[in-house]
Amino acid sequence: MTYWRLHYHIIWSTFERQPLLTGEREKVFYGVLYNKAKEFGIKMHAAGNVDDHVHVVCSIPPRLCLADVVRQLKGASSFAINNLKDGGEKFQWQAGYGALSVSERNLEQVMAYAAKQKEHHRDDKIVPIYERIDEEE
Repeated sequence: MTYWRLHYHIIWSTFERQPLLTGEREKVFYGVLYNKAKEFGIKMHAAGNVDDHVHVVCSIPPRLCLADVVRQLKGASSFAINNLKDGGEKFQWQAGYGALSVSERNLEQVMAYAAKQKEHHRDDKIVPIYERIDEEE
């Protein structure tokens, strides 16, 4: 068996940062996120969101490519959300994502940050590097 400790903080946003990840859509997103993680053998440490972006802290086995994992998570969740009969606007994710590697030493801190997204944004206590999605921000 291979020994690995590959921890990531992944961030992605709704298309054009539209505030669409609320209510039932938010619940569906988390259902898909945790089901896909289990399917792929990804260890979920924490996840959090506000209405226009998500933060996921996870450990991805080395047999999986980070870009493929994000593509699967985004694709499956947008598909499921769009199959809701909520009468809402079409849901889609913005192209791209931010990904940071996380050390064992900082894992707990990053997990807490991701899990408490609503509080951090409400209280204006965000950490800019943890909010990056692309080079142009």
